[in-house]
Amino acid sequence: MTRARALTGEWLPAIVVFVAGIAIWEAAVRALDVQNFLLPAPSSIVQTLVDDWGELWSAAFFTFREAVAGFAIGSTAGFVVAVVVARFRLLQAAILPYAVAAGAIPIIAFAPITNNWFGVTGMASKIAIAAVLCFFPVMVNTMRGLTSVHPSSIELMRSYAAGDLAVFRRVRLPNSLPFLFAGLKVATVLAMIGAIVGDYFGGAPGALGVQIRRWVGIFAFDQAWAGIVLASALGIVLYGSVAVVERLTMGWHPSMRGARQE
Repeated sequence: MTRARALTGEWLPAIVVFVAGIAIWEAAVRALDVQNFLLPAPSSIVQTLVDDWGELWSAAFFTFREAVAGFAIGSTAGFVVAVVVARFRLLQAAILPYAVAAGAIPIIAFAPITNNWFGVTGMASKIAIAAVLCFFPVMVNTMRGLTSVHPSSIELMRSYAAGDLAVFRRVRLPNSLPFLFAGLKVATVLAMIGAIVGDYFGGAPGALGVQIRRWVGIFAFDQAWAGIVLASALGIVLYGSVAVVERLTMGWHPSMRGARQE
């Protein structure tokens, strides 16, 4: 019961804001007689989700697979590079500027290039875009966590004659987990954005970004907004999955224990 009340208290404000926002949106569209091509009512979007669920889900799941693959590749690469850079400090000055440059790449400029490299209609180009976007936040956050260990902790481990591997496993890696998961949460959002935006510059006919562009072109704005809502829902699922893994992995961390007590 205590756990249930804690979860209710944690999610209740977000639920209240969500319900109030939907209600205000519906009332404003009806009261102001907003045209459908400007902003459909939430009730129209929900009805479209019900009527065209098969087509919408197929397109959304296709793009979701691109996002998940890019998230996995980019996050893994970011973690590995962060571990290497944190171990060999001289590499920071050599690699960090290029990592920053990768994180600053505009999707609009990069998408046509990846299409030329990996093909327009395949998944590989969209996976590459999502991976590049995920790489930077994971790498920077992980590297910060690995290098921000308190010196007294390192000195204590050295007093026990611990080697570099033991220090990494027992001190640096646990210290980096909060930073790592913060980067992973940011990466979940960027992965979905990268996959969908990449579809706008060419993709498989069943991809969500391609479908949204087609729906907008034929003034089917209910379908377009339904696709956006479904993409947002899948992004929340990906974010929530990372949050669940964080809770399961970091039950020992003071921040997790404090959240449970509250």
